[in-house]
Amino acid sequence: MNTNDLLLLRKKGISETILQQQLEYFKIGFPYLTIQKAAEISDGILLFDTKEKDNFISVWNNYLKTSRKIMKFVPASGAASRMFKDMFEFLGADYDVPTTTFERNFFENIANFAFYLDLNDICLKNEQKNIDQLILEKRFKAIVKNLLEKKGLNYGSLPKGLLKFHKYGNENRTPAEEHLVEGALYTNSEDKVNIHFTVSTEHRELFEKHIKEILAKYSNIYSVEYSIGFSEQKPSTDTVAADENNEPFRENGELLFRPGGHGALIENLNDLDADIVFIKNIDNVVPDHLKADTVEYKKLIAGILVELQKQAFEYLQLLEKDEIGAKSLDEIANFCEKKLFNFNPKIKELNPHELKQYLYQKLNRPIRVCGMVKNEGEPGGGPYLVVNSDGTISPQILESSQINTADPKEKALMMGATHFNPVDLVCAVKNYKGEKFDLTKYVDKNTGFISEKSKSGKTLKALELPGLWNGAMSDWNTVFVEVPISTFNPVKTVNDLLRKEHQ
Repeated sequence: MNTNDLLLLRKKGISETILQQQLEYFKIGFPYLTIQKAAEISDGILLFDTKEKDNFISVWNNYLKTSRKIMKFVPASGAASRMFKDMFEFLGADYDVPTTTFERNFFENIANFAFYLDLNDICLKNEQKNIDQLILEKRFKAIVKNLLEKKGLNYGSLPKGLLKFHKYGNENRTPAEEHLVEGALYTNSEDKVNIHFTVSTEHRELFEKHIKEILAKYSNIYSVEYSIGFSEQKPSTDTVAADENNEPFRENGELLFRPGGHGALIENLNDLDADIVFIKNIDNVVPDHLKADTVEYKKLIAGILVELQKQAFEYLQLLEKDEIGAKSLDEIANFCEKKLFNFNPKIKELNPHELKQYLYQKLNRPIRVCGMVKNEGEPGGGPYLVVNSDGTISPQILESSQINTADPKEKALMMGATHFNPVDLVCAVKNYKGEKFDLTKYVDKNTGFISEKSKSGKTLKALELPGLWNGAMSDWNTVFVEVPISTFNPVKTVNDLLRKEHQ
């Protein structure tokens, strides 16, 4: 460590102890989590009939009439460059006409993209030819350059939230706009809608400008008052990069730090003042004619959450009292096991005082209800019942990298998973006294990911903090609910926008 290192650490708000811990993780890695089983219907995942669904939706609609603060939290940082990976490869290819299935699909359906008119205009400006003329002349790469590069629409460097995703007659919407609409449809409380976007520093000004331009329009359409907030990942959550020998990676003699992944956003979430928070990724949106399922199931999981919270609060107030009978303790223990899926194999060995303490500690935590979608592809990250360090078992959302697939038993459990995680959460972040939980106290710091990257032609190891819905919420009460695949429509590649769910 030299003087410059210490100055950089101080500037970022990272202690030497944390730096050393991070370097140690590169050497020893992260321990795998022990799976008891993959969660499934009636064993970790809830499924409701129409009557039950309607009841929970009614619970949420009534909650919206209270003075509680509800918020949508939308992770929206990062450029959309990965979305255009295939088109960047086409630009670098030694051929000039669409050759791969992906490339042909893109050009054959180019008029169906919401950004088509903007792209046509910029081609006319820069090339003095429209898209049809450029295609006739086989100048396909000129079209792609005008889409991706700075001289054109610059889509290769913009964030996903600001790209045109959906067509509405003569208008086109970005994902940011679709989230404003969603907010009005299921978080509208007393004609107020609160939405918070986490953005990267370089894109914040563009986001603020875009929201400013569109806010009045949606405010008028839905007769709501929007409150829009922005935040960026904190420099203190950056992680040091390491070289192949697990020593700090340096560039021009200076330590190289990288963003700590979406798990760092637990800090941003912790800074918000809200009672209930919905979390959903920026690119998981659909046009209005397909929003009904999304709205219905968002209200369903929110209704389940407030019912569970209400019951937990009643039990916590009871546990506070000195006089509480064995019958009441058994009832609370049953709630923990049957409704929250928290299992303690040694619960029968606890005396009344120990049981009371255990139940209080298990109930007095943030709660989240997570939508889970049926597996239609390769099993991997998703809902599991996991053995915790204290021997208890609780629901957790795991990434496949947290599972020891070298162990045949663990791999078989993963391959038997029936559902996966679409990132569809609603969270209750205040305790039964109305005080905010310190969410940083419920993070499992022994979870994380190490990946291999390159910088200036050199290999480096990057460290990601516990994921936001994985290790960062590890010690929350977690409930899984099955939601339909129609609520999960992420855009991973530009051609995903050609799917019927985005047309």
